[in-house]
Amino acid sequence: MTKTEKKILYDTGGDQTPERALLLGLSLSRRGGAGGLSPDASLNELADLTETAGGQPVERLLVKRERPDPAHYVGKGKLAEISTLVEEKEIDLLIVDDELSVRQQQQLDQQLDCRVIDRATLILQIFADRASTREGKLQIELAQLSYALPRLSGKGKSLSRLGGGIGTRGPGESQLEKDRRHIRRRIDSLKEQIERIRRQREVNRSRREKNQLPVIALVGYTNAGKSTLLNRLTAAGALAEDKLFATLDPLTRRCRLGETEALMTDTVGFIQRLPHALITAFRATLEEAAYANILLHVADAAHPDLAEQIKTVHKVLAEIGCQEKPMLHAFNKADLVEDPIGLQGLLADYQPAVLFSAKTGEGIPELLRLLAARLPPSRPEEETAANASVNTGDNAGENI
Repeated sequence: MTKTEKKILYDTGGDQTPERALLLGLSLSRRGGAGGLSPDASLNELADLTETAGGQPVERLLVKRERPDPAHYVGKGKLAEISTLVEEKEIDLLIVDDELSVRQQQQLDQQLDCRVIDRATLILQIFADRASTREGKLQIELAQLSYALPRLSGKGKSLSRLGGGIGTRGPGESQLEKDRRHIRRRIDSLKEQIERIRRQREVNRSRREKNQLPVIALVGYTNAGKSTLLNRLTAAGALAEDKLFATLDPLTRRCRLGETEALMTDTVGFIQRLPHALITAFRATLEEAAYANILLHVADAAHPDLAEQIKTVHKVLAEIGCQEKPMLHAFNKADLVEDPIGLQGLLADYQPAVLFSAKTGEGIPELLRLLAARLPPSRPEEETAANASVNTGDNAGENI
């Protein structure tokens, strides 16, 4: 089997063993770690992403450079070392902790006897594997095609030489143009389908506004515990795993906060350097945060890179126009915190804030109190009972 015939990552639940992956990152002397995380922390996160996708990280390599090499990402000498390492460690897959240019991708493919993918491709693959609703599948296909389209140009230049000449077009270039047209048509079709779903979402949203039900949007870094919190407060039965991107599709449930009733929506988790194509494709889903009365920013209080994760979430929220929304910072996993004194200083920087544990229930009453105090009152239950269908929607009847 050639490297182009293999799947991106094997399914660990099948007969085939996981692909052996070499993780490659840069430690740049002219700036800090990409996306705010240190280079080591970023590679750790890449390892988690690889395992989530079903791969097996067997080796990590952090290369010190002033800037990425425009042709090879790393220098030619280091590339030769990587080639030897690939052979010695029987590496199936090189995963680069960055977004590769077309030229860099080509050079690495040609020089290494293994397949090469970048961080963005890996994240897109995870989304593709985990999307379950029709909307989620449409959005991730749109993101993958949008990411792949500009990268088709690299192959065309070499293939066109097969039939090059004045007044002629090479067969490779001709096939490339066919591929481009097909992808563009598919992209247009996907956008139309997603737009229809977005309009239906607007109808559901207008129902909620008519019934005066305030909306709480759960936002946060991936694997911070948003789904676990939703399950505790609403008995939603949402998938809650200790994995990155366990939730991709928005899920909405009714939630009672003392005398106030609200709708609570779980949203996709964020991550540093989330591919732009993915943000664009999921914009309709992320609109749930834009239309919420308050954002409940769930953060992993026990994570060593907590501060950087918070900054990443704030950055993505700014990209989708939510930076001015009212926000309550909720620091989850209080039961796992090893340095409570140091955490108190961070909580003071993000007031209003609360420390809680979605797993044990610690701090939940205070969380509910703070939320209720910041929400507009909902109608009495008897007035909204007749309109309980606002909590129904696509697929399972709960994704609004």
